[in-house]
Amino acid sequence: MHPEWFDRPGGEPVELCAGDPLWPEAAAEWAVRIRSAILPTLATVEHVGSTAVPGLVAKPVLDLQVAVPDITHEAAYRPGLESLGLVLRQRASEHRFFRPPAGEPRTVHVHVCGSGSAWERDHLRFRDRLRADPALAARYAALKRSLAGQVGHDRFAYNDGKSQFIADAIAQR
Repeated sequence: MHPEWFDRPGGEPVELCAGDPLWPEAAAEWAVRIRSAILPTLATVEHVGSTAVPGLVAKPVLDLQVAVPDITHEAAYRPGLESLGLVLRQRASEHRFFRPPAGEPRTVHVHVCGSGSAWERDHLRFRDRLRADPALAARYAALKRSLAGQVGHDRFAYNDGKSQFIADAIAQR
């Protein structure tokens, strides 16, 4: 399944900032709101991405991963996420991507995946590797700064530029 985009984003610059010690607290508040909004669906909500790694340079956007029993059963979680002001922006086979509507401040990204899926495991593994290995996190921060300087006007190119580093970190034993 090729990803299906709704109102494909573009043109937003990549703006990195120093890690904020309040990000984990804000992510925990979002996690509570999400779990409540999608009840009775049982979900695991995890803070992932760069804002989940203490001290790591990041875009000031929280990434939350919501693992649900059946990703294809959107009626179980989509209305609840929409009630929080989020809109579905991408549908792919292993993941759904929600964020605030275009024109609204982008403070959170919500990634819905299947419980136990490779998507879930890989994102947790990458986060945990960065948390456990300051040298790896420093190399990742340097890559992010370099990409932001080179292609900071193009979020797709920025994300593509990080993909091999992420894949290599996940594959490390």
